[in-house]
Amino acid sequence: MEMQHVVEVEQGRAAADGRPSVGPAYRSAFARGGFPPPVAGLDCCYDIFRMAVEKFPDNRMLGHREIVDGKAGAYVWNTYKEVFDLATKIGNSIRSRGLAKGSRCGIYGANCPEWIITMEACNAHGIYCVPLYDTLGAGAVEFILCHAEVEIAFTEEKKIEQIFKTFPKSAEFLKTIVSFGKVTQEQKENASKYGLEIYSWDEFLSLADQEFDLPVKAKTDICTIMYTSGTTGDPKGVLISNASIICLVAGVDRLLNCVNEQLEQTDVYMSYLPLAHIFDRVVEELFMFHGASIGFWRGDVKLLVEDIGTLKPTILCAVPRVLDRIFSGLQAKIASGGFIKSTLFNLAYKLIEYDLGIIFCSKQFRMMKGAKHNEAAAICDKVVFSKVKEGLGGNVRVILSGAAPLATHVEEYLRVVTCAHVLQGYGLTETCAGSFVSLPNQMCMIGTVGPPVPNIDVCLESVPEMNYDALATRPRGEICIRGETVFSGYYKREDLTKDVLIDGWFHTGDIGEWQPDGSMKIIDRKKNIFKLSQGEYVAVENLENIYGLVSAIDSIWVYGNSFESFLVAVVNPNKEALESWAAANGISGDLEALCENPKAKEYILGELSKVGKEKKLKGFEFIKAVHLEPVPFDMDRDLITPTYKKKRPQLLKYYQGTIDNMYRSAK
Repeated sequence: MEMQHVVEVEQGRAAADGRPSVGPAYRSAFARGGFPPPVAGLDCCYDIFRMAVEKFPDNRMLGHREIVDGKAGAYVWNTYKEVFDLATKIGNSIRSRGLAKGSRCGIYGANCPEWIITMEACNAHGIYCVPLYDTLGAGAVEFILCHAEVEIAFTEEKKIEQIFKTFPKSAEFLKTIVSFGKVTQEQKENASKYGLEIYSWDEFLSLADQEFDLPVKAKTDICTIMYTSGTTGDPKGVLISNASIICLVAGVDRLLNCVNEQLEQTDVYMSYLPLAHIFDRVVEELFMFHGASIGFWRGDVKLLVEDIGTLKPTILCAVPRVLDRIFSGLQAKIASGGFIKSTLFNLAYKLIEYDLGIIFCSKQFRMMKGAKHNEAAAICDKVVFSKVKEGLGGNVRVILSGAAPLATHVEEYLRVVTCAHVLQGYGLTETCAGSFVSLPNQMCMIGTVGPPVPNIDVCLESVPEMNYDALATRPRGEICIRGETVFSGYYKREDLTKDVLIDGWFHTGDIGEWQPDGSMKIIDRKKNIFKLSQGEYVAVENLENIYGLVSAIDSIWVYGNSFESFLVAVVNPNKEALESWAAANGISGDLEALCENPKAKEYILGELSKVGKEKKLKGFEFIKAVHLEPVPFDMDRDLITPTYKKKRPQLLKYYQGTIDNMYRSAK
């Protein structure tokens, strides 16, 4: 198999000594001559910031929208030098509270300038930055504060009460709370009951009356403990070193240079994905590396599009749920725009042939044939698709999707209509985010996560129990990653570290398939496998990906166990599709009523069976009963993680009665 986007660096090996076979190790073709060399003087995350301040002191660094008379105005900015001065003061104030290199500092709240200022203060003094998820409940916040032995916590104003809920347990370690805004007298009294001091942001800045020397920081030093939400059990503290982040930044930088999409100091980034996740954290480090600008949203998803319109970012990172909303919104606007507008749009999108023999090649068709997106249909872009671009501020040139799989039809559509590169990436907290990313103007990579970033080696390890063979002509197996971006271990969990870090290779638990061009396709999850009563193994994630192709559903959770011979599913139907079906079939009622209607269940079951037949699923892989759930799976009920991965044990607990009823009825 000729894979032009990767080069082989190690041969595969057959199964031996109880270990499964392993495919060849590959790295990006952009690293054919070796990985990016280290930058002189760049030894820790703080150096990224320090060097940017030296090079670009007057560049706009952090921006937020000023609220005047209750209305959001323009973005106001702090320069790199101004942020440096604030971070220096915050660092001295932290040290004045008794913290030193290796101490732990928690940060809790939505993205804002104070978040980054605090992070850089920690980086300067070698203090471990411990983000607390904005979307986690008090139970997990308490666990992280205690497990990481956090001594000082910075928090947005509205999260102060959430921290109070972790007392008295967290107060064993936690001695100082700092609000990004104000604090009340009542909060001060409450904190003092547990022996804590609590400060407003301005009060804490005023503590910086002593200059503390910065400690020496090594590449191998830990700079952050990032807790992953996990689909089971307590969160795991992923230890990320300075070297991991520096290596990631260097690799992504080389990739962007190789595809002529270099970051410049004039680039602007919209910060709204949680900084508590590695994805956003490393992107912001990359922007700082180039002296570029980072603007923050107001923390309200309903106002995000307006914030984007005002900021006019050049790079937009997103999770599939955000891009799905953009896709649905565009579809709705086109549908409501009248016949002429929608016809124009669809003509521009698809291929039309005129009788005169003049062929109007649509943008999609030309891009599929290899044309670059900005050259495929200049007239279509100007007349039709420019409206979409304006909706995203007018300057976006790259949209990067990560954290979960992006539906292929959404990816293809957005690649055509946004007048920007839409790239899909893959990585884990344990690999410092970006491990793979699809390449610009490569429509053949739709549905994949592209080739590896030029800073890691990748191989597949066979999974015999799931019939995945890394040495087959179509190599499939567990994705394993080696390189400096790989984490240093799970904090206080050597047992879990040994399970996944074997001979320098991190075992991701994700099943991948090498594509002929050297890009990777994620097809399954190793642990999401169970056996039915007749002894057949079911790879449930793979099935959910297939059933997810049904346009009448938004989400599906497939369930089975070793005591039953068939599968059942809980489905979030697509509201518009179900209502459209109901209208066509003379059935009335709101979404909740339709979900209870037996005919609606039959309809959805029929659609699932149809795609099952198309994809040649085995008999036992067909769904035999469905429950239609009008409320999307959400974090409020603890059914999904903050990155929208399904929490299967929690889903089973929540829907146990429904599952039992489905099995009883189907039998």
